[in-house]
Amino acid sequence: MVYLLHSYFGRDGRDEAEELLDRQSGNRDKPRILEAFNEPIDNWLDFFMFTMFTDRDGKSQLMSLSESSLDPLSRTTRFMLTEEAHHMFVGETGVSRILQRTCELMREAGFSEDVRKVGGIDIPTIQKHLNQWFSLSLDLHGGEVSSNAASYFANGLKGRAKEDTFDEHVVKDACYRMEFFEDGRPATRDVLMRNAMNEVLRDWYVGDCAAGVERWNRILEHAGVSERLRLPDRKFNRHIGMYSGFHFDPNGVPMSKEQWEKRRNEWLPCAADSEYLLSIMAEPVYQPGRFANYIAPPRRGINQKPVDFEYVRTEQ
Repeated sequence: MVYLLHSYFGRDGRDEAEELLDRQSGNRDKPRILEAFNEPIDNWLDFFMFTMFTDRDGKSQLMSLSESSLDPLSRTTRFMLTEEAHHMFVGETGVSRILQRTCELMREAGFSEDVRKVGGIDIPTIQKHLNQWFSLSLDLHGGEVSSNAASYFANGLKGRAKEDTFDEHVVKDACYRMEFFEDGRPATRDVLMRNAMNEVLRDWYVGDCAAGVERWNRILEHAGVSERLRLPDRKFNRHIGMYSGFHFDPNGVPMSKEQWEKRRNEWLPCAADSEYLLSIMAEPVYQPGRFANYIAPPRRGINQKPVDFEYVRTEQ
């Protein structure tokens, strides 16, 4: 993006590019604009969930930009999509390996036992991290009703993900049926489709995430585990858009601030969860072919190499 700003947008573009480069994730003075990129990631479960859900938002945004009438932007974003695909692969397979190992440890310890007692990551903790990173990534799509999104679409800067699958590409008068939250109750009404482009893209994103979660659930089903992971309602834990400032449980049921504060640790990671994850990830594993207790080996090695190949050489 910095390359595009430097190459095609003159002095204003160069100034904006420098400002982008000055911003760093979590920096107190110059943090990233979008909050999901300022959240701390200090354990592998957070990292895998970030690459599964936040990089998947990157995929959806790049897919919409790849439809741009600005050819350099379209070509650049199409190339970037290959990189995002690798990031999402790392996230999805990372969580898959954790789930596989959790199932193995549950089987060894007895399904009624707490898997933390044998150094595994329990499914409720995995669900909490899923809730957090999915809801943070929903915010990255912006507000549900947006005049900026309408302007970008009208001027050809952005399209919709998989624009070629739609029958009508101008959508000047088309409407989108959207749910609002007014006076403590849901209300549905029509919004001009161009103003709802953020929500159209969010719909595609939610569907793509749901497919990934279903692949995770097949691991649980194959292992004979009755629990299932699920995406929380899109109103849950939102900080941008019409649902920010309100509180909802993972099923989308509204609740008071007091109820939220009392129960939030049931649905989102808390300090105790972080401490536990850090405790089981504190000891590095250097020996080729060996893996930490909380994660299963990958199905195959990289570039047709064996799993126990010495991919990284370290001085101990």
